[in-house]
Amino acid sequence: MQIQGYNKRQTGAQYEKLAGEFLLSKGYKILEYNFRCRMGEIDLIARDEEYLVFCEVKYRAGAAKGHPAEAVGPRKQQVISKCAAYYLMTRRMGDIPCRFDVVSVEGRKITLIKNAFDYAGR
Repeated sequence: MQIQGYNKRQTGAQYEKLAGEFLLSKGYKILEYNFRCRMGEIDLIARDEEYLVFCEVKYRAGAAKGHPAEAVGPRKQQVISKCAAYYLMTRRMGDIPCRFDVVSVEGRKITLIKNAFDYAGR
C-alpha cells in the first residue's frame, strides 16, 4: 500500500486503514474506525474472538523519533480508556471482556501489541 497524505489526518487515516487490514489478516473483525466522543478518539474498535478490542495505531517513518508504541503514554492511555468506557456504556456492553491493543507501523514493519495497557480511566 502506497501511503501519501496531504495532512496528518489523511496520513493517519491511511495508516489506520493499513492497520485494519493487518488486523483482519490476524482474524479480527473491524467494527469501527475513528470512534469519536467528547473525551477523544479511538482509532479502531474490533472483535478478536471473545474480546472487544480498542486499538491505537501509531506510525513512525523510522527509528529517529523512537518506537511508535512509545507514543501511547499514560495520558493517551487515559483518553482511550475514557472513550472505551463511553463506548461500552452507550452500547450497553458492560459485560464483554475488553482489552487495549496497539498497532505500531515503523516504515514497512507492522507490529501488534496485544493487551498493551490496562484500563487507565481514573
